[in-house]
Amino acid sequence: MKKVHVFNAGPCLLPQVAIDNTIEALKDFSGTGMSVLCISHRTKEWDAVMDECRALWKELLHIPDTHEVVFLGGGASLQFLYVAMNFLEKKAAAAYLDTGVWASKALKEAKGIGDAYAIASSKDKNYTYIPKGFEIPADLDYLHITTNNTIYGTEIHEDLDVPCPLIADMSSDIMSRPVDVSKYDLIYGGAQKNVGPAGVIFAIVRKDALGRVSRYIPTMLDYRTHIDKLSMFNTPPVFAIFVMKETLKWLKSIGGVEAMYEINKKKAALLYDEIDRNSMFIGTAVKEDRSLMNVCFVMAPGKEALQDEFFAFAKERGMVGIKGHRSVGGFRASLYNACSIEDVQALVDCMKEFEALKK
Repeated sequence: MKKVHVFNAGPCLLPQVAIDNTIEALKDFSGTGMSVLCISHRTKEWDAVMDECRALWKELLHIPDTHEVVFLGGGASLQFLYVAMNFLEKKAAAAYLDTGVWASKALKEAKGIGDAYAIASSKDKNYTYIPKGFEIPADLDYLHITTNNTIYGTEIHEDLDVPCPLIADMSSDIMSRPVDVSKYDLIYGGAQKNVGPAGVIFAIVRKDALGRVSRYIPTMLDYRTHIDKLSMFNTPPVFAIFVMKETLKWLKSIGGVEAMYEINKKKAALLYDEIDRNSMFIGTAVKEDRSLMNVCFVMAPGKEALQDEFFAFAKERGMVGIKGHRSVGGFRASLYNACSIEDVQALVDCMKEFEALKK
């Protein structure tokens, strides 16, 4: 098999052991003689998968008993509506920190439900920084943040202390660093960046924060439905949940989130140091807000004409997925959990080789 180094922004690179275990389950799931693709979700074998996956989430993130974990379909984009339906009361306002495309899309959905607004925004500089120093009213229904911005390469690196309920879209940095779950009423996101394949979302919900809105919530959009039914009110995304469980088992085996965080910091530092050193490239995000997950950069001033040439050069050397989002261009290397230091070193070596050829 051709050796490639995968930096896709999503779906993510998965650990090989999770892929291998999934291949076996595709052939024979848990000794049932059936593929995991065919297993009924109303069986004790599947109950065991759900229980183990939920327990891994709670163990790896040290989730307190005040919160529950649910697995749903529909993608994080549908969660934008879930959030507003479950937490936004018409008599008060919800504030959104506008740090990129996904944050602004989440705000759009909330505006369709009630009073929601952008409390601060970095749109003025093409979302290259995280706004700071803004005042947060204590009487908000909630403050919504997107902790990592895949398109622009910025990240909120710590859990915020706020005077109101806090909700976070952690689609692209969940399980990459420790999180104090107790500070959040809701953490949600798609699995396809760090914890599994596309097709399932996770939601970590503070149970006593639910049931406070006066509106009718459709059954499928009510988090209480899925908590009560252990994420199986309707047929869950069985295959995606199985792969997620195997991915979390791998994460636990290497030391959990804390160990992964140290690895992720090393990977990001390795690539950012090369971007800052290399005369061919320049980073796009403000340094203090640089993402550990999505490293965005462009050709240095005067070198723009070499962009396509570098793409071809990198592709020949096995680099996959380094093209920037279509809305911003340039380059983006996504360093999600299963991306290894060796992968990052290969990209750095490629950049150094290109610079040597073009000097």
